[in-house]
Amino acid sequence: MKASRLSVASMPSRPSLREVIAVSEFRALWFAHAQSRFGDQIARVAIALLVFERTESALLTAVTYALSLLPPLVSAPLLTGLADRFSRRNIMVVTDFSRACLVAVMAIPGLPMAILALLLTAVVSLQPLYSAARNAVLPAVLDGDRYVVGLGLVTATDSAVQVLGFAGGGALVGLIGSHAAVGLDAVTFLISATLVATSLGRHTPTTPVASTTGRSLSAGVRLLCSDRRLRCLLGLSYLYGFYIAPEGLAVAYAADEGAPEAAVGLLMAADPVGALLGSLVLTRWLPAHWRTRSLAPLAAVSAVPLVVSALFPSIPTAVGLWALVGVLSSYTVLVTAIFVRLVPDAQRGQVIGLASAGLQAAQGLGVTAAGAVADATSPAAAVGIMGAAGGLLAVPIGVAWSRATARVRDDGTRDYG
Repeated sequence: MKASRLSVASMPSRPSLREVIAVSEFRALWFAHAQSRFGDQIARVAIALLVFERTESALLTAVTYALSLLPPLVSAPLLTGLADRFSRRNIMVVTDFSRACLVAVMAIPGLPMAILALLLTAVVSLQPLYSAARNAVLPAVLDGDRYVVGLGLVTATDSAVQVLGFAGGGALVGLIGSHAAVGLDAVTFLISATLVATSLGRHTPTTPVASTTGRSLSAGVRLLCSDRRLRCLLGLSYLYGFYIAPEGLAVAYAADEGAPEAAVGLLMAADPVGALLGSLVLTRWLPAHWRTRSLAPLAAVSAVPLVVSALFPSIPTAVGLWALVGVLSSYTVLVTAIFVRLVPDAQRGQVIGLASAGLQAAQGLGVTAAGAVADATSPAAAVGIMGAAGGLLAVPIGVAWSRATARVRDDGTRDYG
């Protein structure tokens, strides 16, 4: 997909999900990613239980969980430029096969904890490279507005898989054991590699902007710094670091309300369920000409349910309100769609990798800040404070976004298709 402006009239209106799924390359990418993500969720539960069983240490269990979040902060800027220099299909196949081998070794019983941690770090470090290649391919596979609908479907599927993984992961691990569950994740990587290898074209990038990692990285940074629209979109996306507070505080919130452990699962599933609905509604039913205009209002309004849940703390109220946050904060799907369209094909892998690393950092910092505020106040108050902070920051970012896109709207064209 080119980064040049496309007239609104040239784009089809509201393509159906059936039309999007009918594209064979997208169908293969969609299914490969969905089943692999499900395996990841199961493995995450299995590894956490395995570490706790062997160490009986909550700290080591938390550190192991952190290893599934932190490595991409380093690996994403260094690796994702490869997706702009080689066949993106081959990148995905090699990455999935490598992860399958690493995870298969992790499934070996009795593996020392240090080796397990190193293998987990390696597996997670490869994830940004796969994501950069896949996200760069999607606009080429789905043209026009089908890309937006397809992205919404992928995001909704991610949310559904997350809910299923959290809900069924513990039961499955109890049924087949932690090591077998980790081995199942290795199988899903092999299935993904096979589907991509047999169903996708090479998708070689257009003329690369840079031929080395250092030049590719610097070119990506220059593009982000020079384009005001991209900076605004990053700002809107990173606001999710405030709205992720419930995910980090669900356990403390439930305990503070004297709720049973089962309530934790309901609280943690609320946002993904809302995101599933929101991503489909916003990408399928929101008219194309309203998408750029809706970003800032949705970003600001996403804060309201969090503030309300702090004022009226209770488990049923929080579940409903946090699900609503998931619906409203699905504006990030539209942010991603517009962002990817604005980046030239030759730089998509590197720039998407940089943006994703920043988003992961924002989420990690958001969860950490929410925990610190909760220690000083209460879990419910922390949720409200984080939400209010995000809503307030959304105002200046939204104003900057409106100014950056005013000229585009005035001449009757749009940048994202």
